[in-house]
Amino acid sequence: MQTSSDRHEYPAHWEADVVLRDGGTARIRPITVDDAERLVSFYEQVSDESKYYRFFAPYPRLSAKDVHRFTHHDFVDRVGLAATVGGEFIATVRYDRIGADGMPASSPADEAEVAFLVQDAHQGRGVASALLEHIAAVARERGIRRFAAEVLPANTKMIKVFTDAGYQQKRSFEDGVVRLEFGLEPTDRSVAVQRAREQRAEARSVQRLLAPGSVAVIGAGRTPGGVGRSVLANLRDAGFAGRLYAVNRAVREKELDGVPAYPSVRDIEGPVDLAVVAVPAAQVPEVVTECGEHGVQGLVVVSAGYAESGPEGHDRQRELVRMARAYGMRIIGPNAFGVINTAPDVRLNASLAPEMPRSGRIGLFAQSGAIGIALLSRLHRRGGGVTGVTGVSTFVSSGNRADVSGNDVIQYWYEDPDTDVVLMYLESIGNPRKFTRLARRTAAVKPLVVVQGARHGAAPQGHAVRATRLPHATVSAVLRQAGVIRVDTITELVDAGLLLARQPLPAGPRVAILGNSESLGLLTYDACLAEGLRPLPPVDLTTAASADDFHRVLSDALADDACDAVVVTAIPALGETSPDDAALAEALRSAAAATPSKPVLVVHVELGGLAEALSAAASTAPQAGDRTPAATSGATQPPAAPAQGDTRHPVERPPTEASATPAAPPSAPARPLAAEAIAPAPPADSRLIPAYPAAERAVRALAEAVKYAQWRREAAEPGKVPEYEDIDEKGAARQIDELLARDEGLALGAEDTCALLARYGIQVREARPAPTPDEAVAAAEALGYPVALKTTAPQLRHRADLGGVRLDLADEEQLRRAYTELTELFGGPEELRPVVQAMAPRGVDTIVRTVVDPAAGAVLSFGLAGPASQLLGDMAHRLIPATERDAASLVRSIRTAPLLFGWRGSAPVDTDALEELLLRVSRLVDDHPEVVAVSLEPVVVAPHGLSVLGATVRLARPPARDDLGPRTLPVY
Repeated sequence: MQTSSDRHEYPAHWEADVVLRDGGTARIRPITVDDAERLVSFYEQVSDESKYYRFFAPYPRLSAKDVHRFTHHDFVDRVGLAATVGGEFIATVRYDRIGADGMPASSPADEAEVAFLVQDAHQGRGVASALLEHIAAVARERGIRRFAAEVLPANTKMIKVFTDAGYQQKRSFEDGVVRLEFGLEPTDRSVAVQRAREQRAEARSVQRLLAPGSVAVIGAGRTPGGVGRSVLANLRDAGFAGRLYAVNRAVREKELDGVPAYPSVRDIEGPVDLAVVAVPAAQVPEVVTECGEHGVQGLVVVSAGYAESGPEGHDRQRELVRMARAYGMRIIGPNAFGVINTAPDVRLNASLAPEMPRSGRIGLFAQSGAIGIALLSRLHRRGGGVTGVTGVSTFVSSGNRADVSGNDVIQYWYEDPDTDVVLMYLESIGNPRKFTRLARRTAAVKPLVVVQGARHGAAPQGHAVRATRLPHATVSAVLRQAGVIRVDTITELVDAGLLLARQPLPAGPRVAILGNSESLGLLTYDACLAEGLRPLPPVDLTTAASADDFHRVLSDALADDACDAVVVTAIPALGETSPDDAALAEALRSAAAATPSKPVLVVHVELGGLAEALSAAASTAPQAGDRTPAATSGATQPPAAPAQGDTRHPVERPPTEASATPAAPPSAPARPLAAEAIAPAPPADSRLIPAYPAAERAVRALAEAVKYAQWRREAAEPGKVPEYEDIDEKGAARQIDELLARDEGLALGAEDTCALLARYGIQVREARPAPTPDEAVAAAEALGYPVALKTTAPQLRHRADLGGVRLDLADEEQLRRAYTELTELFGGPEELRPVVQAMAPRGVDTIVRTVVDPAAGAVLSFGLAGPASQLLGDMAHRLIPATERDAASLVRSIRTAPLLFGWRGSAPVDTDALEELLLRVSRLVDDHPEVVAVSLEPVVVAPHGLSVLGATVRLARPPARDDLGPRTLPVY
C-alpha cells in the first residue's frame, strides 16, 4: 500500500500512464517507503556500467542506508518517481532541492539536482524523457525553477536526454564531469519536442494494434457461431498475413477451422502481438493478466458489459484499463466492433464485419459499431455504388473508447503513407483541446471529415467526457477553424470523403456545369448558389450528345481559366447515338486526366453502370484475377450486423439509386454488368471520378472541398497575434491578483472593469449612475448633451426593444421627461438602476464576448446586437489566441455581415477598428487565464472608430491546463 512520507500526504495526482517511444505504456508514480523491495530488485537488474554512470564509481549493490534514502521522500524538497511495468520498476528519477552552495536546502531555494537510472533492457524506449517531463512538472509545482545534473562525459545517452528536452541550458565541464543547468519553464521548443514525441509514441501504439505480426482470438467457440468464432473466421477469411491462434479454455482439438488452438494464451510458444478478447466481462481480468504475462502488446476487447451498462460496469471498465496499462498494453474498446487493415502485407480483419472492405486510401474511425457497419457497407459498394471511388486503408471502431480514442488514431493517420483522407464518426470528444490541436496539424496535410452524433444531448453511456458549456454551433465553428470538414450526416461524410480521396482540391469556387439534361443542369446551378459557390451558366449538350461531345466540352471547361471545378450531369442513354456507360466513363476519364489540377464530379440518374465504369478507372477495387476474398465471395454483400455490441444506431441503407444493378428503363436496352463494361482495365494511376445520384449531394461535397482548400491556402501562411505597445500586461496581472485576493471568483464592478480593459487599450464609454432625476441632469451636464438614459436592471439590460433605453436626449427637459416615463413604465429607480451616458456616433451595434470552457479552452465570439441575431443564433466563434486573419474572418463569417460593409447604400463601418478590438480582447484573455469571461455589449461600430457602451468581466482562478503539462494518457 502506498503511504505518505515525512511531510506531505502521498500526491496521488502525480500518478500517470504514459506511452513510450515503442508504443508500449508505463505507469509513473511517486516512490514510497513500501517500495524498498522493488527498488532493490530493480537495482539488481541494472548493469554495472549503468550503475557506474549513475554513481560515478563501482556500486554493485544498495546499502540499507541507500534504500532508506531513495524510498523516504517529503514530496517537496526530496521527490522520487518510478516508471513501472507489471508493477515492477523499470526506471527511477529523483530530485533534491539545493541552495546556492550546492547543499540540501528548503524553500525558497529554487534549484534542485536531478538524477536518473534506467534498466538496460528498457533503455532506448524514451522512459527517461517521459520521466524528465513529469519530474519537471512536479518540481514546478513545488516552487523549483531550475535543475542541475552532473553526468559523466561517456554517458552520452543521458546527456542527450537533457539536451534534446528543449529547455534553455547552460553546460560546463569541471573535474571530469559535465554539469548541465536548465530552467524548467516550458519554452516553445520544449513544447514542440514534447508534442513531437507524443505524436511518434501514440502513432506507434496504434500501429502495433493495426499491423500485428500475430493475433490470438480469446474466446473462440468450439462450434460455429458466437462473437469469438466469428472474429476468428473473419481473420482467417481475410487472409491475415501473420500468425493466427484460437484460444478457448475448453478446447481439446489442436485446431479450430484450420487455426492452431490452445486452452490459454500462455500455451502459445511464440509471441502474440494482438489479442482479440471475446469472453464474458467477468472473465476478462484473468485474460488480461495472462496476456500481460505473455507479453501481448495490445488488446481489442469486443466483450460488452462495461460502462455502457451502468456504474458497476464503469468501475469494471476502469479496472480493465488499469490492468492493461500496467502491463504496457493499450486497449481498443471495450464493446468494440473491431479493427481492419487492408494493406496487402497485413490483411487484418479483427472485427465483426464478415467481409473485408476494398483496399483504398480512406482511414475510417467510428465510435458506434452500428454506424461503423453502415459506413463499411457504403464503402464496400464502391465498385457499383453511389460514388464508385475507393476503399479503406484502416478502420477502427473504438466502442466505449476507454483507452485508444480518436486522438490516438489521428496521430497514426497523420504520418500513415497509405491514408490520404480521414473520415470520423464521433459521439463524444474526450479532450477537445488536444483534438483541435491534432486536427489542425493533420488537416494541413490531409483532409479530416467529421460527423458528430449526440450533438444535442448527453454522450452515450460508456463515454466519459469532460463537461462543456459550449453549444454545438460553437464547437462546430471551433472545429472548422482547425481545418476540420464538418458535415451533418454519414451520407455527407462518405460523399465528401470520396471526392477528397481521388480528386484534387479546387483552386476556387467557380464551377462549370455541363451535361445532357437541361433540367438537371439547372438543379445543379441552383444547388451551387445555395452552397455559396459561383456557378457558370450550364452547358446543355442535349440528349443526343455522344461520348465525344462530352469529352470535347469537358476538355474545354477544364482548360478555361475561369473554371475551378466541373460538374457533369448525365441522364440514361435512350437513343441509338447516346453513349453507353463504358464509353461515357472513358470519355470523362480521359478528358479529366488531361487536366489533373481540377476536380470533376458526375451527377447521374439511374446510371449504375456509369458509376461502376467510373470507379473502375484505376479503382482500388479488386480487378480480374484478384486473390482477395472480397473479390470472390460476394463483394457486393454488405457487412452483417454484429452478434453483439452497439446497436444504438440503425443502419442507414444507401439510396435506391446506389444499388449495384439498378433496373433499366423499359425503353432502354439492358445494360452490361460492370465487369463486362470494363475492357481493358485502365492504367493503375488513372484518376477516379466520383458519381452522385443527386445534384445536391455532389455540390455539397464540392462546397466542402472548396472551403477546405481555402483553409489550406490560409493555413500555409497563418496570421500573427499582433503586439500592441500600449498594452500594460504586468499592470493587468497585478490588478487581477489584487482582485482575486478578495474573492476566488467574482464579477467585476463597473470601475474595475473599465480599469482592467483600459490596460489593454479598450476604452469603455463612461456611464454615470442616476438614482434621481436631479443626479441624472448633473451627470448629463458633466458628460455633455446629447445623452442616453438607460436602465441596467438585469431583466432590461441590452433590451432596447422593451423600451428601457432613451436616446438622443438633447436637453434637461427631454431628460427629465424620459426619466419619468421609464420609472412609470418599469418601476422605481432602485429597481431600474438608471445610468446616463454620452451619445456615441451612429453605427452598427455589435457584441463581443469570450468564454473559457473547461473542455475546449478560451473562445472568442462576435455577432450583431439585437433580437434578430440572437434568435437566429448568428454568432461566429474562434479559438483564442486569435490572429489577424482570425479576426478578419470572424467579422465576415456571420450571416448579417453585409450590414457592416454598406448594405443597401448604407455607409460601411470601420471594420479595421472592430478587428483591432477583437484582437485586444483576445490578448487580454490569452495573457491572463484568470479572465474567464468578457462581454462587450453593445459595441457601436461607426464609419470612423467605435464605442464600447457596456462591459462586464468575470475573474476566477484558472483551471489546470493539462494540455501544457507532461504527456499522460487520459483516465476516463
